Amino acid sequence: MVFTFALPDYPILLGPLADTLPAWLAGRRYSNVLVFTDQNTQTHCLPRLSPFLPAAPGQVAIEPGERCKTLDTCQQLWQSMFAAQLDRQALVINLGGGVLGDMGGFCAATYKRGVDFVQVPTTLLAMTDAAIGGKLGIDFQGLKNAVGLFKNPAAVFVDPAFLDTLPPRELRSGFAEVLKHARIGDPDLWANILARAQAQPAGQVPVAASDWLEVLRASIAVKVRVVTEDPLEKGIRALLNFGHTIGHAVESYFLESDAPLTHGEAVAMGMICEALPAENGRGGHDTAMEQLILSCYGHRPIPEQAFPQLWALMGQDKKNASGAVRMAVPDAEPFSMRLLELTRPDMERRLRYYNRLV
Repeated sequence: MVFTFALPDYPILLGPLADTLPAWLAGRRYSNVLVFTDQNTQTHCLPRLSPFLPAAPGQVAIEPGERCKTLDTCQQLWQSMFAAQLDRQALVINLGGGVLGDMGGFCAATYKRGVDFVQVPTTLLAMTDAAIGGKLGIDFQGLKNAVGLFKNPAAVFVDPAFLDTLPPRELRSGFAEVLKHARIGDPDLWANILARAQAQPAGQVPVAASDWLEVLRASIAVKVRVVTEDPLEKGIRALLNFGHTIGHAVESYFLESDAPLTHGEAVAMGMICEALPAENGRGGHDTAMEQLILSCYGHRPIPEQAFPQLWALMGQDKKNASGAVRMAVPDAEPFSMRLLELTRPDMERRLRYYNRLV
């Protein structure tokens, strides 16, 4: 079965690659194809993609992980594109997770002022979030996604079969974005996840392998609705950053430690902190979300000596305006939000609350 999401200028095709990619490529005449992978997807995912590509496409593998999402790695990718003599009628295929898709798309969009690229996401996080919406970029001087641009892919191909290549921690990381989408835009999916979680052992994602197609369809539908309505993040698209103002700062802080967090783990922590009622008491504690996140992700205390550095990192958040740190929090109705200003004392209050949860 294939589900098609028709965005204004590109499709998202959800289903087996055999049923989507060959027909799409047959309708185009690319002069050359170059596949970007990381070392993990080169081993575990490229053999599943290769049968559906033209004979002998070029291929470049980079080191995996957020630490490699840098300008130095971009130079490596650009050099490979020049070495392959790609012209502007060529195609780049990004086969990987959010890091590879963000960076590979950024390099394709800037090479010779832009060549077509497609996203073939291999992680749950990329399938539901990072590969959709045209946000591209790299980290710079310790700040996540500080340099980049908006540029849509020519297509996105989501095949749930790639999920069986993921270790459990990586699957849990991506599940944070599914939780976010359910919480902000799909009450039925949210209720379904809560019900499943009650019967699921701690530390596991409450979705059976046979159910991923439907969960992906629901989660992608939330992201598609938001990015279609607000392609350049001028309004409601900020809601997709729920959990990310605090989460990105926490992720960046732990990135240089001996025990870095995954993106999803940090966003899950951020969602707990950002959903906390404001100092004026508006709203109630989202205890169901707190319990679900703690059951799935455990608890990583945030050292108080890190608070000044975390506040400095939040000062660089892309939602900020006129010097004020802002975070997007879902309101009572689906696809509605409050854009709240965050002060340093309020940030510290929220982090201390998180530290006291267990």
